[in-house]
Amino acid sequence: MPQSIHVTQQPVVLEGYQAVLKPSKFGYSLSALIDQDLVERLEADRADTLKWAEGKLKNPKRSLLKPEPWEEVSDGLYKVKFSWNEETKPPVVDAEGAPITNVDLPLYSGSKVKLAFRQKPYILKDGVTYGTSLKLAGIQVVALNTGGAGVDTGSMDETEVAALFGQTPGFKVGEAPVVPAAAEDIEDDF
Repeated sequence: MPQSIHVTQQPVVLEGYQAVLKPSKFGYSLSALIDQDLVERLEADRADTLKWAEGKLKNPKRSLLKPEPWEEVSDGLYKVKFSWNEETKPPVVDAEGAPITNVDLPLYSGSKVKLAFRQKPYILKDGVTYGTSLKLAGIQVVALNTGGAGVDTGSMDETEVAALFGQTPGFKVGEAPVVPAAAEDIEDDF
């Protein structure tokens, strides 16, 4: 069953704890906020993907469908979570497509990235519980949020991930991460 790759056309904001370049004690992870348009495409893809999984179930009449792998957090905004291990680590590139190898890069909540991922069906070992999960194929870092304290990649390498995203103005490997500070209103008491 071919799985289509979904690419966020506009950068999305990372939300919550991130372990993208260096694993935490629980492994690698990435959480991001996506919009309604992408969720609608994912829902259409999920319907087709679930039909495939339903054909593989031991007892379809007693099957248990798990919820979608995204959660609505506000009107039209959804949170998606990805996790992976060292063997399934997706390529990470900068805004121009150069591979990012610095594991100490401050990729925190609030940073902006583009994501390439696929929706994959699963059936648990019990043969009746099924659903879909999201697997990262690649990450493009567009802007870092330095004010803070990611899978089935198939055969994609950094060059192929860079080709998926193209070039975007923003973060580049080897350049200092500069994020404009938010303007604050300064009031004089005098």
